[in-house]
Amino acid sequence: MAFRVFMDADILLDLTLKRERYTSARQLMEWAVKGRIQAYVTPAVIQEAGRRLKEVYGAARAKELLLALLAEVSVIESGHAVTVSALHSTMSDLDGALSYYTALHHKLDYFITRDEDLPKAAIPVLPVCTPEEFLKSNQ
Repeated sequence: MAFRVFMDADILLDLTLKRERYTSARQLMEWAVKGRIQAYVTPAVIQEAGRRLKEVYGAARAKELLLALLAEVSVIESGHAVTVSALHSTMSDLDGALSYYTALHHKLDYFITRDEDLPKAAIPVLPVCTPEEFLKSNQ
């Protein structure tokens, strides 16, 4: 069975901007293409990645890249109750809290991010890890 994983904006940007950690982001996407994982994002992640991609590549290319990603990555929503719960959480990073609680609500298996503070506030039912940690533990 494929793991259901949330991919934060930093992972999408590593891939699309071919940043230093491109290799692990690419491997995650390859796993999604092969059906080894089911990848998810929120509209906020798409907005964050889109803003940065537009700065670098322009609007048309940013849209192309995001549409290509969305061929393999599904968008999930949070809703009012989940948003309120996230804002009541102890997580100081609002974007991270909203994404984490959305992933929790959708019963995903892993939350993949480069955020160093998020793992400290995570609960065992939805572990937070870097792409490298996830790939290593699930080879």
